Amino acid sequence: MKITILGTAYPYRGGLSAYNERLAREFQSEGHDVQIKTFTLQYPEFLFPGKTQFSDEPAPKGLRIERCLNSINPFNWLKVGRGIYRDRPDLLIIKFWLPYMAPCLGTVARIAKRNGKTLVVSVLDNLIPHEKRPGDKMLAKYFCGSVDKFVAMSESVLSNIDLFDKEKPRSFCPHPLYDNFGEPVSRKEACARLDLDPESRILLSFGLIRDYKGLDWLLEAYSSLKDRKSVKLVVAGEFYSDGTKYHQLARKLGIDEEVIWRTEFVPDDEVKYYFCATDLVVQPYKSATQSGVTQIAYHFEKPMLVTRVGGLPEIVPDGKVGYAVDPSPAGITAALDKFLRESPDSSEGIREEKRKYSWKNMVDSIVNC
Repeated sequence: MKITILGTAYPYRGGLSAYNERLAREFQSEGHDVQIKTFTLQYPEFLFPGKTQFSDEPAPKGLRIERCLNSINPFNWLKVGRGIYRDRPDLLIIKFWLPYMAPCLGTVARIAKRNGKTLVVSVLDNLIPHEKRPGDKMLAKYFCGSVDKFVAMSESVLSNIDLFDKEKPRSFCPHPLYDNFGEPVSRKEACARLDLDPESRILLSFGLIRDYKGLDWLLEAYSSLKDRKSVKLVVAGEFYSDGTKYHQLARKLGIDEEVIWRTEFVPDDEVKYYFCATDLVVQPYKSATQSGVTQIAYHFEKPMLVTRVGGLPEIVPDGKVGYAVDPSPAGITAALDKFLRESPDSSEGIREEKRKYSWKNMVDSIVNC
């Protein structure tokens, strides 16, 4: 087939780019003709919470990526839509994650599908965002009106589709493994690379830091551990919310000097070292649908602790690959104490579960929904 993926890709950085580029490669491996159309402007700088939207790594090889889409220019949406209309791909695939993008992506999709050939399939991260704003539901409804088929990456998002559309085909396929961060390295090598003590028990909080991800809960839980002398908490990822309050909380709890703060964006070639150094990946989310961090942890076969919110317990079965706990500092503390006390071997359960999360499954869900 001829396939166009519309959304974030190089030179933009982060999980959205990694997802779209990995999806493109999977379609290519099956013999399809794939191109990605990405942004010339994704977010205006004043709306972007991080330091930069752009990668400083080399462009990915073997992918056709065209920068052509401006998220705030309606005249550009018409131009891009008409271009896809004329190009007549069999599939237009759009990963949807934020209502802000609905006018842009929904308008392009509406124009493109008028050619009578192009089928619009959306892979849904979220329909209702974690950080809600006025107009979210109206914008999500507009986007859903442009889509022919939906693939939701969590059961909770699958059920949310009914709020906006009850008729169109939809399916559930969990987030595939992020297997594009390289092969595992030894714990010794990883700790040396990151200047961490390999004799310590290492807990990892990884990814962009936003309020709904519960770092404050994790700091409280860490401060309450029965014995944390040989335990290090590594916080790795860029602040996308005010970092001052987290440092203030850590100082109040008396742990600011104990926490290892690596609060810069982690480039792709450094990701493996954080996961290979850690003993437990901790995701204390206050709300969630699914998470790409779990799929990195599965790739590196690391146990996880998640809170019972959204689709996280579906992905991390309690007692098999780690812990799914009550969403509270006390629930997190209890599970951490148990992990540190018992040191369970979850490797067999992790290897069994990770087989579910193939990119082939995602491609099949998109094509056959």
